[in-house]
Amino acid sequence: MDNADYAAVALRIANADLSSLDEVRAALHDEPWWADRLHANDLPLLRAVGAGLRRALDAMVADDGETVLAEINALLSAHPPRPRLSGHGGHDGILNWHVHVAGPDAPAVDEVAAAAAWGLAQGVVQHGTTRWGRCGAEGCYTYFLDTSTNQAKRFCSPRCANRMHVAAFRARRRT
Repeated sequence: MDNADYAAVALRIANADLSSLDEVRAALHDEPWWADRLHANDLPLLRAVGAGLRRALDAMVADDGETVLAEINALLSAHPPRPRLSGHGGHDGILNWHVHVAGPDAPAVDEVAAAAAWGLAQGVVQHGTTRWGRCGAEGCYTYFLDTSTNQAKRFCSPRCANRMHVAAFRARRRT
């Protein structure tokens, strides 16, 4: 995985319903090497990580740099990444070079927690704090990273944007 992938993991954990193992596994569908190794007793730790990620993201949305710094550093301190270079998963004799954020024998929950903390930290380093947002659609509370050129993203997905634009159009038509 690269740093952008770890930032996506942080967002998926922050946005996930962490109430059940099935929900967590669904959120980590792109990382079956973690999802398949998680257990129900990992949920309290993942909930704590999710809460920390949400506090940091809320601080970014509120432009509160001191809280961003404190929350991300608390996550990194509690779940320190232990980076190691890996070359497995390639094909045709070519290694797939990438970095893991936990040791080879670390429980999946430790790697997920470290990946989320590292991903959010690297996301801030790469994008700053002003490109992180929360969906503006009514009833949607999803966090997102705005990588658009004009930094004008207001919704987490085209679905939410379309839903709100259609609702606004219909409201205008009624008046």
